[in-house]
This record gives sequence, C-alpha cells and structure tokens, in this order.
Amino acid sequence: MIERVTTGIAGLDTMLNGGVPKGHVFTVMGSFGTGKTSFALQYLWEGLEKGEKCVFISLEEDRDAMVKTAGAYGWDLTKYIESEEIVIEKLSPGDADATINKLNSELPNFIKKFGAQRIAIDSVSLLNMLSDNPREKRERLFGLCTMIKDTGATTLLTAEVKDDNRNSSRDGLVEYTVDGVILLRYDYEKQEDQMSIQIIKMRRIEHSRSIKPYEITDRGIKVHTEGAVF
Repeated sequence: MIERVTTGIAGLDTMLNGGVPKGHVFTVMGSFGTGKTSFALQYLWEGLEKGEKCVFISLEEDRDAMVKTAGAYGWDLTKYIESEEIVIEKLSPGDADATINKLNSELPNFIKKFGAQRIAIDSVSLLNMLSDNPREKRERLFGLCTMIKDTGATTLLTAEVKDDNRNSSRDGLVEYTVDGVILLRYDYEKQEDQMSIQIIKMRRIEHSRSIKPYEITDRGIKVHTEGAVF
C-alpha cells in the first residue's frame, strides 16, 4: 500500500484519493495570480500541524515576506521557526553560481540532518532561468529532483506556465522530470473570473483527471469537487 502525504487543501486530497505518494517530487504549475506560493505554504502548514519538519526555499521573497503571507491566512509560522520545525531559506537568483552550488553541495546534507519530511521550492522556473543552455537546464533540473528524492522528502516545486500555452511550463521541462503535475488555471476571458485545478499526472496512484473550480479564501485554497468548470 502506498503511503500518502496530504496536501491540506480541501477537495484536492479527495481528488488524489488520499494525497500525494510519500517521497514524490511534484510540481504546481500556473500563471501569476493562481496561488502557487499560497499552495506551497498551505502544503507545508499541513505538515507542520502534523508534526513534520519542513523546508521552504524561495528564489523570490525573503523569510519575513513568507511569514506575512502565511499569517494573512491565519498560519503562524513564527512559532514553528522558533521551535526549528521549519526553515525558510532565500536564495538569490542573481548570483547563479552561488545559488547552484548551494543547492548541490549544501542542501542534501542539510535536509537529511534537519530531518525534513516536506520541502517546497518557489520557483523552479527562476532556477532554470539562471542558464540559457537547454541541455544544462535539463541536467540541472534532473539532478535537483534526483537529489531531493534521495533524501526521502516529499517535495513541491512551483513553476510558471508559458504565456501562449498555459498548459505547459515556461521551459517545458519540469513536467517531464517530476512524479506529478498539478495545473492551476485562471480564465481571463470570462466575465466572471474563474480558476480551475486539474491533476495532470501523479505516478503510481489512481486519481481524478476532472477539471474542478477552486478559490483562494482567507483560510487558504479550497477546491470545489462538486462543482463544474464551464
């Protein structure tokens, strides 16, 4: 029987028939405003509330910004930072060599020593932008996923989608490297803004492939499994 890791997102765990398989590396893809960072924080908050150690690696915002974002949903990360149950690390995408070296040389040992069970990296698209070489991008991303999987942690990677094809990641790589893909869509053309979620793939388990509406509430993301997208 495959052990599951719940996302903490109402409705989504039902679509996953219990959650993400433990040890999976999965990506949450979407355009700006779809709630990818909120999704990552909610996923980690679920782990913290279950007594699991977590790591958040950001290439966009610093720790204080993440604490404020989480606090807006009622998730007090400060107490877990102080008790050393979560580490929030800000890496600079402007210093490519330092960022890559830190991920490759320091992260694996730190994850194992810290005992992290959940990891979120926001965003892998910025990491891939540190190189213009397609082959280097593929090798770097594959290496990162392999390294993280070796630690045993269940990991969420956020990724941006293409402007002209919101069903594909910006570089078209991450969805072929990870174990699972969850796609967040925002329909800008409808009179009433509508956001939808779909599990594109999740290896080794049966899951819903339906497209369901979701909303970002003051308590986090909620998926309406009984709803339909038109």
